[in-house]
Amino acid sequence: MAFGDLLEMVGDLGKFQAIHVALLSMPPLFMSCNNLLQNFVAAVPAHRCRVRLGDEGSRYLNVTEEPLREEFLRVFLPLDEEGRPDKCRMYTSPQWHLLGTNETQGNGSQPDTQACTDGWVYDHSQFTSTIVTEWDLVCDRKSLKRMVQSIYMAGLLIGACVLGRLSDKFGRRTLLLFSYLLVAVSGTCAAFSSSFPLFCFWRFLSGVGLSGAIINGLSLLVEWIPTRVRTPTSMTLNFTYTCGQLLLPGIAYSLKDWRSLQLSVSAPFFAFVLCSWWLSESARWLIVNGKEHVALKQLKRVAKVNGREAEGERLTVEILKASVENDQLTAKKQSVLDLFRTPVIRWISCCSMVIWFSTSFAYYGLSIDLQGFGVDIYLIQLIFGAVDIPAKITAFLTLSLIGRRFTQVTSLTLAGSTLLANAIIPKELQTVRTSLAAFGKGCLSAAFSCCYLYASELYPTVVRQTGMGLVGTMARVGAIVAPIVRMTGDYIPFLPFTIYGGMAVIAGLTAFLLLETRNIPLPETIEDVENRAKKSSKRVSKLRNEDVPLQDAQASLMKRTV
Repeated sequence: MAFGDLLEMVGDLGKFQAIHVALLSMPPLFMSCNNLLQNFVAAVPAHRCRVRLGDEGSRYLNVTEEPLREEFLRVFLPLDEEGRPDKCRMYTSPQWHLLGTNETQGNGSQPDTQACTDGWVYDHSQFTSTIVTEWDLVCDRKSLKRMVQSIYMAGLLIGACVLGRLSDKFGRRTLLLFSYLLVAVSGTCAAFSSSFPLFCFWRFLSGVGLSGAIINGLSLLVEWIPTRVRTPTSMTLNFTYTCGQLLLPGIAYSLKDWRSLQLSVSAPFFAFVLCSWWLSESARWLIVNGKEHVALKQLKRVAKVNGREAEGERLTVEILKASVENDQLTAKKQSVLDLFRTPVIRWISCCSMVIWFSTSFAYYGLSIDLQGFGVDIYLIQLIFGAVDIPAKITAFLTLSLIGRRFTQVTSLTLAGSTLLANAIIPKELQTVRTSLAAFGKGCLSAAFSCCYLYASELYPTVVRQTGMGLVGTMARVGAIVAPIVRMTGDYIPFLPFTIYGGMAVIAGLTAFLLLETRNIPLPETIEDVENRAKKSSKRVSKLRNEDVPLQDAQASLMKRTV
């Protein structure tokens, strides 16, 4: 008897599964809020150098403090290219001759300027406070703002490596509860940070905890759900994550102080810790780790909740041991080195690494600095969240009806093309740039949805989890690098979108080199993958040797791959 049969015996689609899925579907609402929190807590309001009038200036202007009228500012601040007071420079000495005249410094010699000496004045009409206004992350320090997101993404990477591995030793439920608690505590501490380095530290820990929550939540979800409903259940989690993107701008609009916003997306995880006590540990994990008696108790609990107490009473420890005997045998020799030992698996691994890195790289590169589009930040976040809904529905249809490779190639190529187009469109055409960016964001969301399914079908059972761990790590690396590349836009405005778009196009072309997996049985061993590739190669060679007309050969290959 396989474990799936045991699950069916105690009820695989009963009341227990309904509550189980509901409890695990709530946290993704706030996981997406945490991932994209940078757009609001690190928003950069309009700013300029703070001006100290001194005794002479106070007498001259009959003004004692800020704010100064715009005609007075020209005495102290040079104008930028748009004719506005410069954000980062001020005159070394006041230019009183400019007061009350239309004269500018456009002709003749320019007075000496210097960096702001007394801090900055910020526009608080849109944001009461952000970490930028709190710690003056502007001008020479503006790169620190983007480094916060890279530090947070580094936490996600460390969390995937550490907490994912620890879950195999201590259990999915235990690590899930720990991860929720870590996100709640570190996020709350971040809201009360007294210094910028301390804020970065707590955000790093938030990333660690969030990564553990994602990995262990997904594992615990699928290990209590029958295979036939895993795809729609996974889509449910995807849409919940999307709803979180729609929730974030609403919370940010109502809470315009960054500390309140940080606290609002972290505190709910305290409630998730309490609610998750109801969850049962994975019975499969318990049996594999020699805890058959505990697993038996959990299965009987499931049977009771699902109204199948009689079936649950028939289970014994011996039955449980036999149910996962094969799983233990196939799981023994999993190693990262197995992903590169043979030609086809090596090819799959290398291509998948490029696809996952580029998809995450472009996705977070586009999503983490929404102010660059020059549109209301709340509106564009709402648009970027809403566009994911039709994108994921379209991806689901093409994955089911056409194929995985087509969906992966098309979504990445379209996303890359729109990002490249955005790189050359002038900033004045805000509507066009925003529309293209939203379309590209939708394509990248579709590409992400395809990545998980496609990679899991390309890898054989014996190294599937190892392979998913490898490509997941590459995705985290891409997310870490994305904010750093965004800094290049301060020097060459079109460069970030060119890099993001170019990588997405390269990933799309790379996906074209992989085999189609729709309606093909999952490979169990590495030998299955190698043999399948050889058979596919022989079919192509046979078509060529038989001198089949080109159009007929293409039709045959298309029928085979689709």
